[in-house]
Amino acid sequence: MTKDRRRLKLILSYNGEPFAGWQCQANGNGIQDHVEAAFRQLCGETVRVHGAGRTDAGVHAFAQCAHVDVPTKRFTPGTWLNGLNALLPLKIRIERCIAARSDFHARFDATAKTYRYRIWNAEVLSALEVGSVWHVISPIDRGIMADAARQFVGKHDFAAFTANRGHPVTDTVRTIKSAKVRTRGALIEIEFSGDGFLYKMVRLLVGTLVRCATGKDRLESVRERLSKPVTAGSREVAPAAGLYLVRVSY
Repeated sequence: MTKDRRRLKLILSYNGEPFAGWQCQANGNGIQDHVEAAFRQLCGETVRVHGAGRTDAGVHAFAQCAHVDVPTKRFTPGTWLNGLNALLPLKIRIERCIAARSDFHARFDATAKTYRYRIWNAEVLSALEVGSVWHVISPIDRGIMADAARQFVGKHDFAAFTANRGHPVTDTVRTIKSAKVRTRGALIEIEFSGDGFLYKMVRLLVGTLVRCATGKDRLESVRERLSKPVTAGSREVAPAAGLYLVRVSY
């Protein structure tokens, strides 16, 4: 980075429902597209915004992290924050904008991520939760779900819990530090913290938990898929609407 540039660290929240995921898209509807377009209006030049990781179409974030290099003398971080929010769609917000080290990298410096998945387990979905949860009508055994979630904690080969992104992934070993199931009435929240997550991994983990907790699969199937990841068996990908990136740790 040259002396006439400085690096900013951004913390963003977004409702992912109307967007095509984080990454830039040909149709210009990635969240990254919208943020870079806002910077272009303020800067008069194109800058690249680097996110801590991709979120899929329809996935939400409480605190996505990104960095960007901007002209040194243009604005203060507070002015950048206000200017960007004035230009961005209301479903994308810059929560914080601070000066960062010149070598800070939102993706490569991350040490852990936390995701939360929300399920509404009742016959009728609350109107206030449309687009924010996975509506599961079948009764969920919360105890079985918690027991199954604990099987994921630790260092495992999660090859059975990822999808093909169009190119092979050679390293499918990840460490899940915690997997918690919390319930409040019809709402079930599952929170995973780990050193990294594969493509659609959290949604496949949740799909497996729901299959076990609704009697469609055996609890032992979780251990089998972790010990023999090439024999994935029946899989269910939980919908994107219930998934939230909670935080990125550094």
